[in-house]
Amino acid sequence: MKKILIVTGLLSLVLCSCTNTFNQLSKTQDNDLKYEAAKQYYAMGKFQKASFLLDQTVAFNKGSESGQENLYMLAMAEYGLGDYVTAAEYFRKYFTSYPKGIYTELAHYYYAHSLYMSTPEPRLDQTETVKAIKAYQEYLDVFPEAKYKAMSEREMFELQDKLVYKEYLNAEMYYNLGGYFGNCTSGGNNYESCIITAQNALKDYPFTPLREDFSLLIMKSKFYLAQQSVEEKKMDRFRDAEDECYGFINEYPDSKHLILAQKFIARCKKYIKD
Repeated sequence: MKKILIVTGLLSLVLCSCTNTFNQLSKTQDNDLKYEAAKQYYAMGKFQKASFLLDQTVAFNKGSESGQENLYMLAMAEYGLGDYVTAAEYFRKYFTSYPKGIYTELAHYYYAHSLYMSTPEPRLDQTETVKAIKAYQEYLDVFPEAKYKAMSEREMFELQDKLVYKEYLNAEMYYNLGGYFGNCTSGGNNYESCIITAQNALKDYPFTPLREDFSLLIMKSKFYLAQQSVEEKKMDRFRDAEDECYGFINEYPDSKHLILAQKFIARCKKYIKD
């Protein structure tokens, strides 16, 4: 044990002082020495060098007492480098290889967090966001008293907000297109798609901070859909739009859009009366 400590201490000094040491270590066949060097690099925060050496020793250490540590440090080194996609792969490999390992809980959390860090901005495809939410949920299911429970829940809610915003952007896109594309039949247009998208979002995320924004899109889309509909559909759609406006006023009595809702109601009543 004393010998190992002396070697480790000397190795630390060498790594700090010799610029050629890393090249020599990467070529050596002494995996024990290579692994000790990798740990030293890791401890010094030199994750690029640590990752390179750990990747070379992970197969060698598999099945040994150092196997778990090697794989976990490799994942953390990639995480430290900001390569969250690769880190997630290694974290997942760890907890699937060592379901009762020393670092299993941490690997579960950092797997989810790595996915969280690599999710795209809302305008892009959100497949990875859904994957990250699922990973957080699995982490909390497996470890109900998890060390990072509060942080995981907060980050999971952030991801859900991203999905909601993605839906809002989709609904807004349909609204902005309006009747530009006739992608709906019988006198309809993109307003119908906006209504359906927004309604589904409110059903899936009833407590979203964007609830009023979705409701506003629905109200405006129903009015303009009625206005642009073929004659035989106008009456029913203006009545539906009027009901939607009253519902908006009741749910958001302090909204800055009340004047618009009242304006729509007046125009709906005029058509229905006429």
